[in-house]
Amino acid sequence: MAVAFVFPGQGSQTVGMGKALAASFPPARQVFDEVDAALGAKLSAIVFEGPAETLTLTENAQPALMAVSLATLRVLEAEAGLDLKRDAQFVAGHSLGEYSALAAAGAFTIADTARLLRLRGQAMQKAVPVGIGAMAALIGLEFDTAAAVAREAAQGQVCQAANDNGAGQVVVSGDKAAVERAVEIAKTKGAKRAMLLPVSAPFHCALMQPAADVMAQALAKVSIKPPLVPVVANVLAKPISEPAEIVAALIAQVTGTVRWRESVAVMAAAGVATFYEVGAGKVLSGLIRRIAAGASASAIGSPEDIAAFKAGRSF
Repeated sequence: MAVAFVFPGQGSQTVGMGKALAASFPPARQVFDEVDAALGAKLSAIVFEGPAETLTLTENAQPALMAVSLATLRVLEAEAGLDLKRDAQFVAGHSLGEYSALAAAGAFTIADTARLLRLRGQAMQKAVPVGIGAMAALIGLEFDTAAAVAREAAQGQVCQAANDNGAGQVVVSGDKAAVERAVEIAKTKGAKRAMLLPVSAPFHCALMQPAADVMAQALAKVSIKPPLVPVVANVLAKPISEPAEIVAALIAQVTGTVRWRESVAVMAAAGVATFYEVGAGKVLSGLIRRIAAGASASAIGSPEDIAAFKAGRSF
């Protein structure tokens, strides 16, 4: 029975995430210490104690979520004997979670990943002034219909399908006026719900090109090793292993669609029947169960989850 480990994206952050792990397991504490050192700041204090509005800032949320995911993974390795190379067929992550997946698979060091994600968060926030862009969730439309809605709404502006999350959940992104038009058009196309999202920037669309340029420069300076297991890339919805492919996919990801539905389907078609979401929240587990009928998907992010994994795991 094949297994995949997946890593959450922005929106899964909560104040206090990872705190119990760090208090209970030295390998988790070491990850937070390593991230703090790499950033030259006590990000762990914000993660554990808040305030929530500071943690939610993109430049903090992105490295923070990675830190929790990698802390959880290190505990799984130390306490449950997890060996990704032996035990996993694939790893994948949603948006910033792809960086977590790459760090988990040894392609990046944790320190480099933390610095890349802080830079990515800053660059994405700076790319578009607040109030210029927007994102909206279109619920109850298939992806092709939602993408057509985005194209119709663009009217010379930017409006793109940003996230294909599966289960009839598509997020569009772009210029605020165009996204607002998409919300109204989606309602006429049979969407169950269509609503603007409380985000600070229009992620995963062409307006993010300045951020993609920043990441291209940063990634050119970072050492990348072939991952221990294939990484299913967001923008390709297929597994990749070559460092050059990884760099190209991460650059394209900034402006491209997160093809999560297809990524999960690819893993399921390759025989993956068990998915573990590593880190904060349970968002991906819920999506996976809707995308891959019959697949098992569970989240691991607390000492109790670690104990349950140890008690019941089988590969």
